[in-house]
Amino acid sequence: MDVDSQPIQTLVERHDREHGVQEVRIPVPFGEVAGKWWGPRNVRPIVCLHGWQDNAGTFDTLIPLLPKHISFLALDTPGHGYSSRIPHGMSYQPMNVFYFLNFIMAEYGWRKISLMAHSMGSVLAYAYAAVFPTRVDLVVSLDALKPQVLPDTVMVSLMAELTPEFVKADRRNQDRTEPPAYSYEEAIDRLYHGAVNSITREACPFLLQRNIRRSVKYPDKYYFSRDSRLKYGLGFLWSQEINLRLAQNLTMPFLFVKASDSPYWESKQYYDEAIEILRRDNAHFELAHVEGTHHVHLSHPERVAPIVTEFLRKYWQKDDDSEHVGSKL
Repeated sequence: MDVDSQPIQTLVERHDREHGVQEVRIPVPFGEVAGKWWGPRNVRPIVCLHGWQDNAGTFDTLIPLLPKHISFLALDTPGHGYSSRIPHGMSYQPMNVFYFLNFIMAEYGWRKISLMAHSMGSVLAYAYAAVFPTRVDLVVSLDALKPQVLPDTVMVSLMAELTPEFVKADRRNQDRTEPPAYSYEEAIDRLYHGAVNSITREACPFLLQRNIRRSVKYPDKYYFSRDSRLKYGLGFLWSQEINLRLAQNLTMPFLFVKASDSPYWESKQYYDEAIEILRRDNAHFELAHVEGTHHVHLSHPERVAPIVTEFLRKYWQKDDDSEHVGSKL
């Protein structure tokens, strides 16, 4: 497939129709959260969280290879995809996931939540599941595990560098300044190179579908529509001691899939220490390795799907919350 010749939306819209995907909008205090519902409407879905500056489309190629009797709800987190942005003057904080997921659970009347996540989404899932372990019944984590631990000097430097850039981005939003516009082919190139070849060109349209809008000034071009304030946010900034204490709470079935050609984003020592606790304290923890880049689940889903399928076969269960699902769709 020559992705450069694909009209915007056509490929992904056809893909969604073939798989019976339903677009959903979930009200939240600052607007709405957008998502894609895959599978039966009468089953509480596994909630899927994407990576930084990605969107719900990151799961478009993986979910069709997973068990058809299980439902999945891939969400655009605030500021990404089709979801609302937070108000002007506010910054995106990772701890907002605590409120965000609780809003989703309250809207659907769920007592439990199941999570599948990639990259930044995996870090958020780690934190949420550890803080609220009785609410989470399973976690599938793709190529990121826990909040990063950075040297003190790096954290101070980041705060000094990112704060003024955030203010500029917030001002552009308030002024309704349209971002730079590109042809569809150029947008493919920017996504492909921006991800440092982590995403194949063939997989790029699945992310672009929810990540670009047609330019008003140049109708034959597109601009990236995610909130640019996202670029200037900081992570949890937690110490390794906090991360390890949280790891002790992760006693639910937990699958971590690590890609061979993807970095650890921090000293491997910190990663190894968390893995050691999970292996020690969680009888249902599984670690799997696959060949590929950070976005292997999107670019080569056939490598990841069998691992996730086997994990779900062992641990996923339909529960009583499913009785309330259909009323909200």
